[in-house]
Amino acid sequence: MFSNFDFDVIARSWPYLFKEGMSFTLMLTGLATGAGIVLGTILALMRLSKFVVLQKFAATYVNIIRSLPLVLVIFWFYFLLPYIGQWVLGSERPMAVGAFMSALVTFSLFEAAYFSEIMRAGIQAVPRGQFAAAQALGMRYHQVMGYIVLPQAFRAMTPLLLTQSIILFQDTSLVYVLSLTDFLGAASKVAQRDGRLVEMYIFAALVYFVISFGASMLVKRLQAKIAVR
Repeated sequence: MFSNFDFDVIARSWPYLFKEGMSFTLMLTGLATGAGIVLGTILALMRLSKFVVLQKFAATYVNIIRSLPLVLVIFWFYFLLPYIGQWVLGSERPMAVGAFMSALVTFSLFEAAYFSEIMRAGIQAVPRGQFAAAQALGMRYHQVMGYIVLPQAFRAMTPLLLTQSIILFQDTSLVYVLSLTDFLGAASKVAQRDGRLVEMYIFAALVYFVISFGASMLVKRLQAKIAVR
């Protein structure tokens, strides 16, 4: 099988694969992770709120999103978001939403459901006595959350947040359904152009493995360091 393995196609293509493909993958991963954590934190606070309406809304959102395949959600937003924008803006035509924006919105909203559960666990892990003590000092709810509870929750949940980010990095390969050129999409284009599918897909798999495995090892080291303190 490997007697005819062409290493030269990898040598010729790696600048394109990393400059175009991997840079897009990392950019999408970073933006979606940041937006997902912010939205996930808001959802977590809603689920822990005293207002039943907010609790029900957040719980329903999280349960629905987590029960759907990501690729299906990508299709939904890509085809429905322009019409939702048309309805919101009251325009005559569907709103122009590019494939990248659709992917970013999809990944952000989808990952927010997972980040929210991580943040909810982190918030609940903070001793309630600290919340009560802060309120006794005259601090308001948003001050307690912003200065006391959330910093501790973020610190405790950092390894899990990073682990979910690694999963997101892997999931970005699904943007091929929108014809976006991520790392896997770039490898696929080279494979079809040169007729070297085996070489390019094996190389892409190795790159994903090395990055994901290396990042996982760093997360484990960070988790161990946090646990010691």
